[in-house]
Amino acid sequence: MKLMQENAVLALFACLALGYLVGKLRVGPITLGGICGVLIVSMVIGAQTVNGKHITVNADVKNVAFALFIFSLGYIAGPGFVANLNAKGLRFGVLSLMEMIVVLLMATAITKVADLDTGTGAGILAGSATESAVVGTAQDAISKLPGITPEQVQTLSAHVATAYSVCYLFGLISIVLLTSQIFPRLLRIDLAEASRKLWEKMRGGNATLDSDQEAAMPALVGRTYQITKGDGLTIQALEESVGVHASVEGVKRGTKVLTVDPRLRLALGDRVLVVGQRNAVMAAGRELGPETSAIPGLDSPLAQRELVVTTKEINGLSVNEINRRFPEPNEGVYLTGVNRLGNDLPATGETEIHIGDTLNVVGTKSKVERFQKAFGAKVRTESADWIYIGLGICLGVLLGEVVVHLGSANLTLGTGGGCLISGLMFGWFRSTKPTFGAYPPVAAATMKDLGLAVFIAVTGLSAGPDAGPLLKKYPLLLPLSGIAMVLIPAFLGLWIGRRFLKIEKPILIGAIAGQQCSTPAITAVTNTAQSSVPMIGYTITYTLSNFLLPLTGPIFVGLIGLHL
Repeated sequence: MKLMQENAVLALFACLALGYLVGKLRVGPITLGGICGVLIVSMVIGAQTVNGKHITVNADVKNVAFALFIFSLGYIAGPGFVANLNAKGLRFGVLSLMEMIVVLLMATAITKVADLDTGTGAGILAGSATESAVVGTAQDAISKLPGITPEQVQTLSAHVATAYSVCYLFGLISIVLLTSQIFPRLLRIDLAEASRKLWEKMRGGNATLDSDQEAAMPALVGRTYQITKGDGLTIQALEESVGVHASVEGVKRGTKVLTVDPRLRLALGDRVLVVGQRNAVMAAGRELGPETSAIPGLDSPLAQRELVVTTKEINGLSVNEINRRFPEPNEGVYLTGVNRLGNDLPATGETEIHIGDTLNVVGTKSKVERFQKAFGAKVRTESADWIYIGLGICLGVLLGEVVVHLGSANLTLGTGGGCLISGLMFGWFRSTKPTFGAYPPVAAATMKDLGLAVFIAVTGLSAGPDAGPLLKKYPLLLPLSGIAMVLIPAFLGLWIGRRFLKIEKPILIGAIAGQQCSTPAITAVTNTAQSSVPMIGYTITYTLSNFLLPLTGPIFVGLIGLHL
């Protein structure tokens, strides 16, 4: 402990390492997660004293880490947030907006009825919503309250962290059990079976594969056939007979490799290379003749590329709709994966494509490049553009300084809210103009996770000394608040989603996990479902709630004001 007191770097990274270790502990379907683990460990370490002094880390470290975290969060969510400002996105957005309003009203009511201080009330709000970003936005708003002293800021900020840790723990357990165990029973479904049937309805592939498994019979294949029937059949007619799911990529007549042209007529004895989805390739083979071994000269290599969607014309359209409306760019290009906000979605015909999605496509190099030119840009892995990122954070900090006077309340976004909005704007703009302002997805995700972990660790260390008295003062109020503020909006989401929005049951369960911004919950849901189908609802509500919930911190503090 003495070493940690003398060396802040050692204390900080010890909290991170031990916290993530604690976060890996599993009880049934529940894991605490790294952030909750870091908070618990840092509060325990912060409560210790060496020669009458506590272990601390300079508060400026916390502020810098939070700015990096919240900007990166907005940057990642920006393209998806803007893309969801459509009929379907706003339909799911009802759940996120409901979550924001309900938890804000409940936290305000609990604070006033129980006569809690502003920090404890804000901590209940952050923990019950299981949204770590609210801790930062609320603490930042508290520090800007008129007439508040540095000592009061420290005390109230510590109460935010302590109340958050307790409410988060009970809220996390509640949302995981609700979404993965209780809601499927209330909806009278076997989540795995319902997800499998919905995937089949969406014309997807094998929904039972784990992340480390691969189908024994791959969906995308290449086969060569020798023409023994269909003499005179044109390539265009052949491809039209199997739809967009297969294409002719090579024709060899005798020793000569012919140029593939839609008007080319096939002749008896020709060897033809057909590439595409397995069923469509086999259907084409039935019209051509027997399959042959690989033919020299017909080995047409396929390019596999990750592309980010930037074209607004296809935003919100399903894969099938894109194929129908834009047949030429899609010809001979096959979608094998869709990733949104770091989550893999089913690559099916009914999956909607949004600006900012990452598509994994396969085809010949020329056709993949044609597809890329029409719909997006290649995912670039160059180093981050810190000019762009630094400018975004600066603008966010300045935006957070703006104060809006609403009656007796002074509302301000603070650094957190300002950087969240600037990150969202910069992330969306980058998705529309991907030639500059690079912030590779891996770098953005790493900075988001590291920034949040460092912020929580420093917060926990400073909150440690005040944790014990606050827990003794409210031994039942905090856990009961955490449970109640998860149960009520979750059940409301279930009722609204089925009664009014008519959302399919597996997707609705994922959407409820998303409205709560709970990664552990969606992990438990997808494990139970043995499918990524619930992710379809989760990604939409998660994106919207990631923007809306952090704003509740400054709104709550502005409404309650300085209350000790």
